[in-house]
Amino acid sequence: MQVIEDSESKVYGSDDLKKDLSTLIKKHGRGKVFLLMDSGSYQHCYPLIKGLPEIDESNYLVIEQGDEHKNVDALAKVWHFLNTHGADRKSLLINLAGGMPCDLGGFAAATFKRGIDFINIPTTLLSQVDASVGGKTGINFNGYKNEIGAFKHATAVLVCNDFIASQDQANISSGFAEMIKHALIHSEDTWQTIKNFKILHPDLEKLKPLVVNSIHIKEGFVKTDPTEQNVRKSLNFGHTIGHAFESYAMSTKKPVLHGFAVAYGMIAELYLCHKKCAFPIQKVQAIIQIIISIYGKFTITESDFDALFNLMTHDKKNEKNLINFTLLKDIGRIAIDQHCTKEEIFEALHFYMEA
Repeated sequence: MQVIEDSESKVYGSDDLKKDLSTLIKKHGRGKVFLLMDSGSYQHCYPLIKGLPEIDESNYLVIEQGDEHKNVDALAKVWHFLNTHGADRKSLLINLAGGMPCDLGGFAAATFKRGIDFINIPTTLLSQVDASVGGKTGINFNGYKNEIGAFKHATAVLVCNDFIASQDQANISSGFAEMIKHALIHSEDTWQTIKNFKILHPDLEKLKPLVVNSIHIKEGFVKTDPTEQNVRKSLNFGHTIGHAFESYAMSTKKPVLHGFAVAYGMIAELYLCHKKCAFPIQKVQAIIQIIISIYGKFTITESDFDALFNLMTHDKKNEKNLINFTLLKDIGRIAIDQHCTKEEIFEALHFYMEA
């Protein structure tokens, strides 16, 4: 087990999951140990740690899979389970799953008994480079993405490459969208590496160092600005419109994976980067073609614009009734707190439709 990143959460790379998890439990567990999974990670990932003596098999909970279940009901189920199984303030919760249970489980841990320790074991590429690190926890509420939550860093994050091999292509591509975002906000060199990587049917050994670098990029922003008052807002590139796409797709019963929604959001927001920050249009077009070649596009019409705009008005980053974007002047040149009018956002959605 090697340290990948040493910040608010220690991020470890694992080549022997059972052994390394046992070590972390002994290091951080001061009381009962609990395990949270969703139905997918229970089926595909739990066998890799089953039988670990530090985890009593009566102390695990399985919740339903999918972002539509990242809600108050599922959160209450976790609280109830902890409450009725003897959890106290010294207990440890382990989240073995993708981004949704890491977010929800982290929020449950942040709030139960006013806070217990938790360890994230991200089982998807998306959760490895995004949801499991950075200290953001929460749930969706009233149709809005991550509306309720808290900043609470995991005690540790254990990243194991073995999980990626069991993922389907759609979920691997979903995680890669966050890696694209990290590259665009970081540097031209990082972007050149990412854009030339073949994520469709990827070489997982070649992917591994890119994952590590993506974690470093995210944690670099987090360490500088833990509670998102300034430069950490850079990580929101693509997410203002992306979250609107994601919520709208869910409400219309055509759900899309988070990374796909972020990819679509980046297409539209790159137009705003050009309009508001003079990002070179030739680069915008080149980046968009790469994104579309991987993710295609989510079909919208002008009749959807008002609903999408309304979803954006509930974005957590907004201030004084102004919709707040993170945009780019160029690759690696970030412009936070950029406010866009309804007309500009509609222009961006038209651009997205025609791209």
